[in-house]
Parts: sequence; C-alpha cells; structure tokens
Amino acid sequence: MAPPPTPVALPQELLRDPALRRALAGRDFSALFSTANAAGMSFNRIAEACGMKTERVSKVARGMATVTALETVERIADGLHIPGVLMGLAARPWEATVRSSTELSNGDDLMKRRQLLRGALAAGLTGSAITALTAARQSFDQALTGHTPTDVDDIEAATESYGYGYQGQDPARVLADLVVDFTEIRPLLQHPQPVGTRSRLCRAAGQMAGMAAVVLHDLGERKEARTWFMTAARAAGESGDRRLYAWILAREAMVPLNYGAPRAAADLAERARQAAGAAVATLAAAVAARAYALTGQDDRARAAIADADRLMHRLDGNEHADTWFGHCEQKHHVHLSHALTALGDTHRASESQSRALELSAPASRMTRALIQIDAAVCTHKKGDPATACHQASAALEALPPGYRTGLTHTRALDLYRAIPAEHHREPAVRNLRQVLAV
Repeated sequence: MAPPPTPVALPQELLRDPALRRALAGRDFSALFSTANAAGMSFNRIAEACGMKTERVSKVARGMATVTALETVERIADGLHIPGVLMGLAARPWEATVRSSTELSNGDDLMKRRQLLRGALAAGLTGSAITALTAARQSFDQALTGHTPTDVDDIEAATESYGYGYQGQDPARVLADLVVDFTEIRPLLQHPQPVGTRSRLCRAAGQMAGMAAVVLHDLGERKEARTWFMTAARAAGESGDRRLYAWILAREAMVPLNYGAPRAAADLAERARQAAGAAVATLAAAVAARAYALTGQDDRARAAIADADRLMHRLDGNEHADTWFGHCEQKHHVHLSHALTALGDTHRASESQSRALELSAPASRMTRALIQIDAAVCTHKKGDPATACHQASAALEALPPGYRTGLTHTRALDLYRAIPAEHHREPAVRNLRQVLAV
C-alpha cells in the first residue's frame, strides 16, 4: 500500500495574494501550480504533496491538462494546505490543528522565503524568478495605498547594510536577500501608525527597491530594473525624502545610459540634478557627462564633468560614504573613466582608471572589470584593437560566472562592435567574440 502524500504548505504570502486567491476561487490549477513553482516549489514536490504524477502536474501548470475530479481538488487543497474556503470546499480536517500564520515563527518564514528566492535566482533570471520578483514588488505597490507600521530600527539597519554593495557576493544572491527583506515591509504598511513612522518605513522601502533595481540593472534586466525604480520612486515620494527621490532618478538614468538610450539617460540625469542633495547632484552630473559624451555632445559632456568635479570637492563626510547612496572618490573616477573614454580623452581617462583601481577593494569585482574594459576601449582608440580585445577578454574571464552577464557583458560587447571588420579574423578579436558568446 502506497504511503499517504506528505503535505507541503504554500508560503502564507502567496495565499494572501489577490491574484492567486482569484485563481483558487476559480479552481485555476494551472495558475496555482505555476505560481508555486515560481516561488521555488518543484513540480516533483507538488506532485508528492498532492498524490499526483509529476508529469501531470507539469502539464496542468502549462495549461496542457486540467483538474476536475472533486477527489483530486481535495487532495490538492490538503497537500498544499490551502484552506477549503478559498476553493469552495468545506473546512479541511487539518484546519482545526494547523497553526495560523500569526503563530508561525517570523524568522523561520523569512529564512524559507529567502532560500526559495535564492534558489529561483540561482538558476538565472528566468520566467519563474522574474515572477517571484514581480510578486514581491507588486504586493508592496498595493500596500502603499494603505496605512502604516511599528518600530523600523531593524529594517533601517538592514537597509544600511545592503548599501555597502556586493561585498564579493554573487549579485543574484544579494538580489534574493534584498527582495525578501523588502517584502517584510509590506505587512507593516497595512496597519495605521504615526506619520513619522510611516515616512521612515517608506524611505527604507524606497532605498531597498532602488538597490534591487541597481542589481537588476547590473544583471542586464533593463525592464525589471525600470519597474523597481518606479516602485522606489513611489515609496520615496510618499516618504517625502527629496534627496532619495533624486538619487533614484540618477540611478535610473544608468539603465538607458548603459543599454543604448543615452539621450533618455541625459533627461533623467538632468532631472536629478535639479533636486536636493550634493551627493546626488554630483552623481547626476557625472551620469549626465557620460550620456552627453555617448551622444556626441562633447561641450556639454565636458561642462558636466567640470560640474561633477566642482561638486565632488564640496561633499561632506556622510556624502562621501562608500555606499550605493554616497559618492566616494572611487565611484567618481569610475564615472569619469567612462565619460572621458567616450570623449576619446584617453590620457585623463587612464588617470581616472588608475585612481579608481587603486581605491577599489579586491571584492569590487564588477567595478574593477568595468574599469578594465574602459581601459581596453582607450587602447582601441589609440589604434591597437588586438591588445584592446585581449584586455577585455581577460577582464571578463577573471569574473565569477554571476558577474559576466548584464552590464559587464554589454560594455565588452560595445567594444567588440566598435572593432573594424577587417580585424575580426585576428586571434585576439576572435577570442573576445568567443568569450562573449559563452
């Protein structure tokens, strides 16, 4: 006799999601299984819990099969611990003994969701991972229309820790942790609290959403990055923090800047320059310089570089912080390196590259690779495409796999495309093409 199925409870946040509740009410098991899978639950695990074959679960998730038998519907409800009322069933026998969501350990629940999201992202930014990210962001957007929370000291401390960047961690892992902590803010926004507390919470949410957008940008997910920047801007707007709002605009400008739309980047950067905050104004001026250089507006680019240098010397200690929200000397030279390289000012660009590398910690893998690729572009502009390709290939190959996508790949690809066709048969150029293909 076969052993009874072993239940596995769906995460409580999924059961609270309005879209999934509508699917459950309509017994849309395709939506249920695909959502559970996107949250990190394998089809095999779903099948074991519901007493079904894995192949059938997979087909139902893809809309290639349906579930109509009442017995199977009940097995699914019991296997995934879905309250009967959500599926038009009588209360299930286990509902009287199972702990409510408020009795569950917050720490255990947080760790479980963190592990699920890490697992989804570890496989790459595929459909299931993007679905999980979108669910986290959209649930927060819905909460912004309500009221607010309790003590936010822990949340602000977590936000500050993320501000120090990757610290040698894989970007996908950082993104998973960020999004899980970000979702912890949403329930707090659904309860009335003093205005000051809500403002602090929205500020932390704006920072976390903005940092998630930065990571998505670095991974090459332009569309997702823009949606997270939009959520960050909403949260910043509700917090009343104009400096944070300006920072979000300046960082958002890097999406079109690095992915083929420098004119749009210049517009966003100029909007950020008009907002409050010396560190943000410095960042925005540097980003504007890069955008103008890429669009052939050399005079405006040089004027923006001069503004960035002038503002840089006025920053105080806090604004000089080496975080995603500060504008330290190392970051300043990273931006200047790209702007001066695009302008063809290879001498000054090389000076900024040397200084940026000198100030960059060994763990700053992506930053160091981008500087090295800028140096390769300078080498190409000096008339040595073979050495330039060798430099770019070495920079990419030295990176861990999680850092070879998105921004670093795009920047190296731009160099390859700039190499005249008559050099494409040279070994160094062919090697760069192979590295990019991998």
